[in-house]
Amino acid sequence: MLSEIARKYSRSFLEPLARFISTTGVSPNFITIIGFVLMVGVAFVLAQGYFLWGGILITGVALFDAVDGTLARMMGRTSRFGAFLDSTLDRFSEAVIFLGLFIHYMGQNQQLELILIYATVVGSLMVSYARARAEGIGVPLKDGLFTRFERVFLLVVGLIFNQLTLILWLLAIFSNFTAIQRMYLVWRITGGEEGG
Repeated sequence: MLSEIARKYSRSFLEPLARFISTTGVSPNFITIIGFVLMVGVAFVLAQGYFLWGGILITGVALFDAVDGTLARMMGRTSRFGAFLDSTLDRFSEAVIFLGLFIHYMGQNQQLELILIYATVVGSLMVSYARARAEGIGVPLKDGLFTRFERVFLLVVGLIFNQLTLILWLLAIFSNFTAIQRMYLVWRITGGEEGG
């Protein structure tokens, strides 16, 4: 997955940044919350139709948002609540970005894009829910074609290169495909119809 490659090569940037932040005494959970607040700001930019700037800002905020886990490990402050907060605000962040796009396209009366955004948000939430529910029944599940990193990466590409409708088609189709893919993986792992 692209996310594994990104995680490997982002360490050289994230670790020095986390080391600097750790000297301030700021908590990892506070960084998580700030990352979400910044994404709300990006959503406002997208709602105004500034797609290029939105794509650039999402990249910057996503890198900042990714530092909270590294900071928690570096400070020895990892916690179950921190992991929960991070995952939950990641979902809110993704949803608020698409809300910004939804507001923009609603003002332009572009019905197709509105439908694609709705389908993308549903698929995105179901990808995350499928993983959470799988882990709830004791099945570790990180596999999938379009994880959050792939979705955000494609969105940024669409925004920067002004190809958002095409990207929304890809996101709408493949985010939902990934949710179904995860359902199949859980079926296969648990024995499915044989009752496990």
